[in-house]
Amino acid sequence: MMERLVVKRYAEAFMDFAKETVGLKKAVSDFKALKFLMKDNLGFYEILHSFDVSYSEKCDFIEKVLGEDFSKEFKEFLWFLLEKNRFDKIIDIADYVRITYAHLGETEAILRTSFPLGLDLIRQIKERLEMKLKRKIRFYINLDGSLLGGVQVVIGNTIIDGSVRRRLDDLKERLLTVKV
Repeated sequence: MMERLVVKRYAEAFMDFAKETVGLKKAVSDFKALKFLMKDNLGFYEILHSFDVSYSEKCDFIEKVLGEDFSKEFKEFLWFLLEKNRFDKIIDIADYVRITYAHLGETEAILRTSFPLGLDLIRQIKERLEMKLKRKIRFYINLDGSLLGGVQVVIGNTIIDGSVRRRLDDLKERLLTVKV
């Protein structure tokens, strides 16, 4: 839980800063490009996580590898993570930014239901979630008969489950724990 909070704080702090400087689109683009770079070049993360390489050498390495393709602000954010010994969180931060800001401030969510819903009902669910979470949501609808009824909303690692299947499973668990 604490790790997710750290990741969220660093990501949100940088994105708030990026809104005013390079813009959300460029910031998200930089995170995506860094993730691809790290995936394709496994040594990149290892060098920046190594205790044998000094902080200034790591900063020079970031400058040389990322060059002009990445914003100055993004490189400074990476330097800051290095300074605070939080570079090990960069992949989680990149994933958080991708999920939260992929649609420039809209969070992706999957609305699972066992039957087709009317547009008015979908709009009501969306509006209530946006008010509760205080962010814009982009819904993807998934029909899933295994829910038996009700709806389930998946937002990143969070699941809001109002399905009949979950209620039946909860009832089953309670009945199994009752001593007669």
